[in-house]
Amino acid sequence: MAADSEPESEVFEITDFTTASEWERFISKVEEVLNDWKLIGNSLGKPLEKGIFTSGTWEEKSDEIFFADFKFSVTHHYLVQESTDKEGKDELLEDVIPQSMQDLLCMNNDFPPRAHCLVRWYGLREFVVIAPAAHSDAVLSESKCNLLLSSVSIALGNTGCQVPLFVQIHHKWRRMYVGECQGPGVRTDFEMVHLRKVPNQYTHLSGLLDIFKSKIGCPLTPLPPVSIAIRFTYVLQDWQQYFWPQQPPDIDALVGGEVGGLEFGKLPFGACEDPISELHLATTWPHLTEGIIVDNDVYSDLDPIQAPHWSVRVRKAENPQCLLGDFVTEFFKICRRKESTDEILGRSAFEEEGKETADITHALSKLTEPASVPIHKLSVSNMVHTAKKKIRKHRGVEESPLNNDVLNTILLFLFPDAVSEKPLDVTTSTDNNYPPSESEDYNLYNQFKSAPSDSLTYKLALCLCMINFYHGGLKGVAHLWQEFVLEMRFRWENNFLIPGLASGPPDLRCCLLHQKLQMLNCCIERKKARDEGKKTSASDNVTNIYPGDAGKAGDHLGPDDLKETDKDKGEVGKSWDSWSDSEEEFFECLSDTEELKGNGQESGKKGGPKEMANLRPEGRLYQHGKLTLLHNGEPLYIPVTQEPAPMTEDLLEEQSEVLAKLGTSAEGAHLRARMQSACLLSDMESFKAANPGCSLEDFVRWYSPRDYVEEEVIDEKGNVVLKGELSARMKIPSNMWVEAWETAKPVPARRQRRLFDDTREAEKVLHYLAIQKPADLARHLLPSVIHAAVLKVKEEESLENISSVKKIIKQIISHSSKVLHFPNPEDKKLEEIIHQITNVEALIARARSLKAKFGTEKCEQEEEKEDLERFVSCLLEQPEVLVTGAGRGHAGRIIHKLFVNAQRAAAMTPPEEESKRMGSPEERRQNSVSDFPPPAGREFILRTTVPRPAPYSKALPQRMYSVLTKEDFRLAGAFSSDTSFF
Repeated sequence: MAADSEPESEVFEITDFTTASEWERFISKVEEVLNDWKLIGNSLGKPLEKGIFTSGTWEEKSDEIFFADFKFSVTHHYLVQESTDKEGKDELLEDVIPQSMQDLLCMNNDFPPRAHCLVRWYGLREFVVIAPAAHSDAVLSESKCNLLLSSVSIALGNTGCQVPLFVQIHHKWRRMYVGECQGPGVRTDFEMVHLRKVPNQYTHLSGLLDIFKSKIGCPLTPLPPVSIAIRFTYVLQDWQQYFWPQQPPDIDALVGGEVGGLEFGKLPFGACEDPISELHLATTWPHLTEGIIVDNDVYSDLDPIQAPHWSVRVRKAENPQCLLGDFVTEFFKICRRKESTDEILGRSAFEEEGKETADITHALSKLTEPASVPIHKLSVSNMVHTAKKKIRKHRGVEESPLNNDVLNTILLFLFPDAVSEKPLDVTTSTDNNYPPSESEDYNLYNQFKSAPSDSLTYKLALCLCMINFYHGGLKGVAHLWQEFVLEMRFRWENNFLIPGLASGPPDLRCCLLHQKLQMLNCCIERKKARDEGKKTSASDNVTNIYPGDAGKAGDHLGPDDLKETDKDKGEVGKSWDSWSDSEEEFFECLSDTEELKGNGQESGKKGGPKEMANLRPEGRLYQHGKLTLLHNGEPLYIPVTQEPAPMTEDLLEEQSEVLAKLGTSAEGAHLRARMQSACLLSDMESFKAANPGCSLEDFVRWYSPRDYVEEEVIDEKGNVVLKGELSARMKIPSNMWVEAWETAKPVPARRQRRLFDDTREAEKVLHYLAIQKPADLARHLLPSVIHAAVLKVKEEESLENISSVKKIIKQIISHSSKVLHFPNPEDKKLEEIIHQITNVEALIARARSLKAKFGTEKCEQEEEKEDLERFVSCLLEQPEVLVTGAGRGHAGRIIHKLFVNAQRAAAMTPPEEESKRMGSPEERRQNSVSDFPPPAGREFILRTTVPRPAPYSKALPQRMYSVLTKEDFRLAGAFSSDTSFF
């Protein structure tokens, strides 16, 4: 058995030599990718149009392959072109050389301003690159490079692919490629030389021609002429007489309401440094032939002034410091701070000697504590002013984050009515100063959820922005906010309306802070009207105690429409806690005891219309048209009603949450209905008081005419009369309206519990303002700051009229509308908006810089001015701009002068020497070195068509590209050979 097992063990040790090696697998993978991308065979495109490499669309597709465990990425780069009908015919022609070989000779796209380096060096429209996938990996050894090149050659031969295939070798920053292109009986080898220093013999055209000819090794004599294209690039860095016009603001200056030359409420604009760092002039000789021009180590005919083509590009300063961008960015940084106002300004500001901290927000609690002083001295305003004095006392003038002059200037800017000793009774509406309502700028605050552009909130945002940037940073912001809150408290205490706020309820389209200020203004209006009402004669029952009721009662509505909208609002939009039984009732008692006695006794009874008819009418506004009461035929009077309670969005949200939590049970539904009917009940009571003996039908006819259905009927006598009844919804059992009517007592509005408790709401607002941290404040006001920045950018762009900037501004507005309209936007999205605004600011600054340098405003001839403005506009939007007329055109002469001035300044040449430069062509040629600096880059493209490797071989294209800079020398050659005889 042992003998039998030995042969079996030997069988398992046999090596299978048919298994593919790693190298073969790699070649197979390359072939597979080429097949997948359908890069097999010859597909000729149409001839390349001039400039297509820059204006056309380039696309690429990538895949990954492995050589053992080393990962390569394979990328196909190609110019998107329309397919041609030639493809079928071309495949029949055996002698057609590959498309890429033909492209080597095409002169329409030499020196493209923006393209892949292989496109610039070889003029290819399509190619494939194999490169190490990881950025840090590199193919460094010669043996590995040759192995990859062999793999490429085999893959091209096996698949019949005629697209050039390159392999990237050495470190990626060197951009070193070797490659190959194969066709039927032809092959092109792509080779490259890259050196740090230029050998002296190759710094000119004659030396490069020697390299090219020796590399071709053409057996023919004489050699066919070599076609040459040359480009020299000159760099202008010193703009000399064109200083950057943006002056940094003088922070210390404070004159006439201006800080640093900037008015409060206006944002700064512009770049602090020149946003254009360099001008690159490319002088091109596109079609030269060997022998026509001389360029060697002794003499050169290549005078830039004589170059037939000039093109210019500008190099933009990377991230230039822009004032508007910095302002908004610094303000946005506050959003990330965690400190409270107390922590920033120091708690000692509110400390009393040997006592606990006395915060302004706790001022009310002080009123309820036992005090040895007379109670009249312990008012809220006194408490606040005492705290304010302590702040100043403890902080000291020198420690105050804000200078008193700056602070006073800001407060006068925010509160212009405070100039006199007593603030003026200004109207709170600022509609007169708004842009037209149909304009886009007017609607921006609605889109951004910020605040109108001349409102107090908007001005406050800009002032805080400026304070943060110039005057004390975060401490200055906290200080100004503290003063602002104290001012709000003072105005509430003294019945002074807040300026810069539209009248009426809070505008829910604005930011929450703006709504809160509007709410406070509503409270001040109600309190002021109530206080004034107390002074009027108590016996005047018709006096309208609540401002605005007259308009509400029907100035603008017809008799049939009266109260329809108020009914809807009354059911949903009223303050839900205003009806609570636990609340203290607020109403103004009249001194007429007889009247109170008479009505009070009757109002306690739930009698019918007859009993109510004995009551004295109260709270009438005026008679309603032709309507009369159904039961007694008395005229129907419109009552004085309470204004609906204004609401901010957070209160509405809070109310919605409470209503939702009541659930769907019968009890919950009843409670919800009662909460929503507070305003309805109030209006019913007012109506009963104004119309003794009225019924629910009378109220519905006025309040909701659509719920009272009338139809014509014929009575017993045969006459056509109108018969009315309540609508179907009003007849539903346990209807909310019927229940409310039964519980309603005849009480005029002035003696009802207030629907809107202005005292409590004002204290809530003031407390809300006092507890805001600077970060919260910045979050509230950031939409207004972005709104202001967009308006500023639009204003500045309108002066320059740059079409590309207009499009970007529209994109910013669209983007901002989406981001800012929702609460708590992400920081990343906000940063994107600020970055876009900064980019637009830099674009406008670049336009101004170029206009200053090219003197567009100094042109006397209108045609020249238009040409220059068009040229400057193209410089901003295009990678490279052709100079019409080259050095002899208007723009060319300006560019020449810029270089001459820079050279003269560098060499300290006196101005009188300049006339020599403008002399005869011969003199100018001798002085050309002085006109222009040595070229920063020299590029040469040498082309010819010669037979290789034998005289009887097919004539094929040969090309060599060379670039010479101060610290870089590169030769990129494409040499074609006839392989049909090998």
